[in-house]
Amino acid sequence: MKSIEVVAAIIHHGDRIFATQRGYGEFKDGWEFPGGKMEEGETPKQALVREIKEELDTVIEVGELIDTVEYDYPQFHLTMHCFWCTVKSGDLVLKEHEAARWLAKEELNSVDWLPADLGLIEKIKESYRV
Repeated sequence: MKSIEVVAAIIHHGDRIFATQRGYGEFKDGWEFPGGKMEEGETPKQALVREIKEELDTVIEVGELIDTVEYDYPQFHLTMHCFWCTVKSGDLVLKEHEAARWLAKEELNSVDWLPADLGLIEKIKESYRV
């Protein structure tokens, strides 16, 4: 089975978490945390800064690792490194996503998360301190 290694930004501001809806591909319309594939030679944090700049035209500060999610989709195995992040500059412009929402902790279950991201929701609820 093919393996893919990605990074995800759990961008928070006040009591809200930023979620994006995929606008393309096999998982179109599913909700996820923004991020993407790591490139050769990049650390997870470097990849996350690059991906968020490309996808959302925003510079982020990457904080601590929340979790590394391992998930088997039918076509591939996903390893997803998930970090707390904050916006340093930019306006979170949607370049690749269909929609975005700022969700309060109690609203995190209100969107249709992609399976790998869904496994992270409870961990975020447990560890997010406003």
